[in-house]
Amino acid sequence: MSNPRSTTRAKRSTGAVTLQRVAEHAGVSIATASRVLHGGPRTVGEELRHKVEGAARELGYVSNAPAQALARSSTSVVGLLVHDIADPYFSAIAAGAMRAAKRHRLMVMIAATAGDPELEIEYVRGLRAQRARALVIAGSGSVDRDLTQRFTAELDAFRSDGGQVACIGERGIEPFVPLDHGGGAEIAATELWRLGHRRIGVVAGPAGLLTVHRRLAGIRAAWARLGGELPDSRVVFTDFTRSGGREATLGLFAADAGVTAVLALSDVMAAGVLTALQDDLGRAVPEEVSVIGFDDVPFAVDLRPSLTTVRLPLEEAGERAVQLIADGASPARQAPLGVALVARGSTAPAGGAGGE
Repeated sequence: MSNPRSTTRAKRSTGAVTLQRVAEHAGVSIATASRVLHGGPRTVGEELRHKVEGAARELGYVSNAPAQALARSSTSVVGLLVHDIADPYFSAIAAGAMRAAKRHRLMVMIAATAGDPELEIEYVRGLRAQRARALVIAGSGSVDRDLTQRFTAELDAFRSDGGQVACIGERGIEPFVPLDHGGGAEIAATELWRLGHRRIGVVAGPAGLLTVHRRLAGIRAAWARLGGELPDSRVVFTDFTRSGGREATLGLFAADAGVTAVLALSDVMAAGVLTALQDDLGRAVPEEVSVIGFDDVPFAVDLRPSLTTVRLPLEEAGERAVQLIADGASPARQAPLGVALVARGSTAPAGGAGGE
């Protein structure tokens, strides 16, 4: 009579036992199982290591060395993850990234996520399957903890296969190119205060993005330091689009017609703010209402009036991110890129209605 245990073991060891099956059996992520069985840049705790190794023995998993060697080989492709390539913010980053890539004979593959965190995770998985050499992440992270953890797990798996990762802006991924979103917003808010504006409104972009939270925190920090008040009713969240900026401005002034300045957290939204004020509401800019944008994208100077805005060195950020990869992506903290206020025609001293 055959031994039932032996029969079960024989059944388990027939066929191709995948890494995913081992991970599920051990109750760990694929990235963790890969680090234990195939090696990787991050260490794994002893308890997890024993669980994965035990699951592999029980299932009869055999690592395919030639396949692993192939998986660890890479192409000259660098994946660039952006929210929207039509947005001048991301176009500028892409221009800098491609300039650096050309110097190092790398090819940039742009993946636009439309701000969808699920699609961002899917793109990382796809670029890993294509054996891309590296990833540059340019889009803002989500404030959702579960999405962030899942995204991090995909990056871990990408690194386990030998890929490199660099991030533009801080979102818990290293190495990264720091962008001073909060500092830039403080500069803009301080400028409005200097001009005598006390009743300001903020067109803030999508509520779920870390970048929006950091810029908004900078405004609130400046206003608290200066003794001003920014109630939630004068902060409107919307899409990072021209139409989003227009609709948000109409809602802001319907709720509080006494606002004397609007700080839009992107230049694209600021274009919509100008349209709403001048065309829909009949307000003169900057005589009645001042407007400040953020990013200093190329068209900002061509708006009417030309847009006062916070300049972020976006092309330099894209270039530096690719250079980090070419240099071996050292995890050492990078110096923040400078921000500056560019004063143009859309701001002026507050009139008689400027008080709180």
